[in-house]
Amino acid sequence: MANYNEDVSLSKTARLAGVLFLCTFILPTLIWIFVTSKFIVAGDAVAAANNVMANELLFRINILAELTKSALALVFALTLYILLKSTNKNLALLALVLKMTEGILLAVIALGDFIALLILDQRASLAVFGPEQIQALVGSFINPYFYISAIVLVFHGLSSMVFLYLLFRSKYVPGKLAGFGVISYAFVFIYSLLLILVPDSTTMLTVQIICLTPSILTELILGSWLLIKGIGPETR
Repeated sequence: MANYNEDVSLSKTARLAGVLFLCTFILPTLIWIFVTSKFIVAGDAVAAANNVMANELLFRINILAELTKSALALVFALTLYILLKSTNKNLALLALVLKMTEGILLAVIALGDFIALLILDQRASLAVFGPEQIQALVGSFINPYFYISAIVLVFHGLSSMVFLYLLFRSKYVPGKLAGFGVISYAFVFIYSLLLILVPDSTTMLTVQIICLTPSILTELILGSWLLIKGIGPETR
C-alpha cells in the first residue's frame, strides 16, 4: 500500500512537471510576442521609454508576467527536486539551487522594469534632468533585455542539464528523450555564454535558432510525455 501511494504521488508530481515544462515554452513565448516586444527598440533607449509611456498599463502587465515566470521557475525547481531526489539527492539539490537562482534573477528583471516605471512616474520631480536624459535612463533598463536574459539562461541551461541527466538516470522517461534533453540544454548554456562574450555578432540570430530550437522541442515533447504518461511501476 505504501509503495502504491508513493507511485501515485510521484505520478502526480510528474504530471505537474509536465505542465510546467510546457509552460516553460508557452508562457515566455506569449509574453514576448504580445507584451515585451512592444517596448524594446534596438539602439534607441528614448524610443523604448516613449513606448512605455504610451502603453503604461501593458508595461505593468509585463512586470506581472515576469514575476509569474519567476514564480513558475521556483515551483518548477521544487517539483523536479521532489520527483528526482531519490535518484541522486546531491545532484537534485544542486539543480534545485541553480533553478531557484534562475527564478530569482527573473524577479530581478521585473524589479528593474518596475524601477524604470517609477522613474517615469516621478519625472516631474527630477527637474534637474532633461526629459530625454530621463527617457534614455529608463530605456537603458528596458532595451538590454536579451543581454540581461543571457545571465538567466546560464542558470536555466545548467539546472536543466542536471535535471535531465537525473531523468535519464531515473528511467522515468525514455532514455533517448532524456539524453536529447541534456544535449539540448547544453546548447542553451553555450548560447548564453556566446551572448555574453560576443553579443553584437552578426551571426547571433542564426546561433540563437540553432541553439534554442532543440530545447524547445525537449520542453514540448517531454512536457507532453510527463503530462500524459506520468510515471508508475511500468516506467520505474
